[in-house]
Amino acid sequence: MRWPRRVTSLAFALLLLGMPPWLLARFVGPPLHSWPTLQQLRLWVAQPLTTQTLTAGLTVFAWLLWLLVAYAVIVTAARRLRAGARWLRRLPLPTPLQATATGMAGAAALTAAANTTATAPPLQPIAVSAGTLHHDAVDAHPAPGVHAGEGVTIPGGWLPQGTADQVAAAATLVWLRRRRSYQPGLRESPDHDDLDLAPLPAAVTAVQAAVGVPDQESSERSPDEQTRATAPPSIAALPPTGVAFTGGGAADAARGVLVTALLAALRDPPDSIRVVITRSALTTLLPPAATAVCDSIPALRVTETAAHAVELIDSLASPTPDTAGPPPPRHEEASRLVLITEPPPGPAADRLAALLGAGRATAVVLGAWPLGATWSVDQHGRTVNARLPGQAGPRLCVLDRVAAMDLLTVIAPPTPSHTPHAGTAPRTAFPEQRRQPPEVRMPRQAGEDRTPQPTPPVAAQPPVELRVLGQPTLLIDGRAVTIRRSAAVQILTFLAVHRHGATTAQLAQAIWPGLAAHTVTNRLYTTLSVLRAAIRAASDLSIIDHTDDRYRLRSEHLEVDLWRLHTAAHHAATTLTDPARAWQAVIDAYTGDLAAGHTWPWIDPPREGARRLVLDAYAAAASTQHDPRRAVELLQAGIRVDPYNENLHQRAIDILTTLGDYAAAERLRDAHRHRLSIAGLHPSDTLGQPREHSNASAGD
Repeated sequence: MRWPRRVTSLAFALLLLGMPPWLLARFVGPPLHSWPTLQQLRLWVAQPLTTQTLTAGLTVFAWLLWLLVAYAVIVTAARRLRAGARWLRRLPLPTPLQATATGMAGAAALTAAANTTATAPPLQPIAVSAGTLHHDAVDAHPAPGVHAGEGVTIPGGWLPQGTADQVAAAATLVWLRRRRSYQPGLRESPDHDDLDLAPLPAAVTAVQAAVGVPDQESSERSPDEQTRATAPPSIAALPPTGVAFTGGGAADAARGVLVTALLAALRDPPDSIRVVITRSALTTLLPPAATAVCDSIPALRVTETAAHAVELIDSLASPTPDTAGPPPPRHEEASRLVLITEPPPGPAADRLAALLGAGRATAVVLGAWPLGATWSVDQHGRTVNARLPGQAGPRLCVLDRVAAMDLLTVIAPPTPSHTPHAGTAPRTAFPEQRRQPPEVRMPRQAGEDRTPQPTPPVAAQPPVELRVLGQPTLLIDGRAVTIRRSAAVQILTFLAVHRHGATTAQLAQAIWPGLAAHTVTNRLYTTLSVLRAAIRAASDLSIIDHTDDRYRLRSEHLEVDLWRLHTAAHHAATTLTDPARAWQAVIDAYTGDLAAGHTWPWIDPPREGARRLVLDAYAAAASTQHDPRRAVELLQAGIRVDPYNENLHQRAIDILTTLGDYAAAERLRDAHRHRLSIAGLHPSDTLGQPREHSNASAGD
């Protein structure tokens, strides 16, 4: 407990302030009994070093020293009082409902404690904390910008909780699309960097850190859950007859409506239109670079004028006679079209008012608009209705230009890959007309050097082993080290990925995104201190080196399974003898996804990079097989590593079709299509289709 130490400190401070002046006043007296006369000054100049002057000088020095100590104590106490006052001002008070619920819960807990006789078992330490960054009971610290039940603050804006959840889900879809479209074995050079392994923008990472990154496999939900997830929270707050935004946050709120509506359209059919915006409104809200991004979003249409926008909405809202069957059930708010425009001219305004009255669209007008409601929006998204000036309206999502552009990047479809499509690769009959497989190249993992590393000689294994493929675990002499802070687990994994080290700012930015590095430096130092203490308790070796403000793992004391995987991959990509054995070594080195079970915002690029190493190995190993069924087994093993990859499915389907096992090929194709559809992805139209003038080959 801290209170005995605090009481002791307070008693010592009081003793330090009170005892010296009492002793000086009792035994020495004041430094000067009166002001010196002119005659005394002359005598002091003539003979300065006398017993009386030395005594007076020492007395003055003692009093000055006490005043200095008193000043330091008073300033420190005042600073702590101000900090406490600021903390009290920020302390949220419980609402009456919360107070009632707390009281009921306390009464229930006391009743349960009184009626139970069993004692709880002691808590057992875990090898590595399995909690995430913001939900670890031992390492609890608030996520950046989180307001429980309200929303998320990020650099450049504020998002309601529902919109923030949609951003995190959209980021997950980005990585699922990259996994689907990746083509194993097609590399320009061993040191080629995959363009689609670039990390997501800073605003997206801040949202992921605040709300928690959803696991990619959690995208598999039922259609009813998907429909409910598409209801845009900010759009539902807009009046159906349209609203005009004014005030300092009008443009930021319009950008928030744009992003929110497009997020809700991610699971719509590809040909559906959710948002219509005029060209002038687009140039007002977003920088010129956004034009190409917005033109590539299927759910967004850009019109030249407001009149053209009204005509488009009229045509979209009109029912089509050739529609077969009833439309699928959708959320009422999710079915609205959203128009973002400047005030339309007279005839167009009347027609727009009639369309809005029908309930099939809503409009956001930048500027005064007498035909709809007018909301004054501040920079924090808080609204006030001009007709009800004393009543606060709903809080809207607000984004500046940079934050809006960051979020639009996870909405826009991916650019075409620089590698050819799987279906365009030349094929030959299997196995009679086999050809040599293309040279399979390895992607360079982020943080690794560009020089291929030869297979190292067999040496004694260091006593310390770090496993980051699978659940992160630190082993010393074969025993797992208890690490109670999830941030410490992140540091170990981050340094394993970035073998050449990372600076203090890089570590802080990766582990606590959305927060300034200087605000979390002390937290980083504390985490490192706890990590070093846990290691020292199990071994005398130092595995983390800190030189020139750069932290790195000491390879002479540490063995890392991710490094073994990279070494095996480089060896397999450059070997000229026994490639099958080299690729099998890569497969054996991959024991699981990087930091499996953890959803840190920075983990996706290196995790996908490691996964691609083993996908390339499975594809290459299959291409070296003379037995087609063994090739199918290897491809299916690769599919289990990444069930979203379309290229591996296509290769396996082609071989099964060549073997005449059409039922197995059909089951594999249908399973892949089903997995993609429930994740919100659209499979390729050519998946599983027969190729003209060619047969399948395991060696494609």
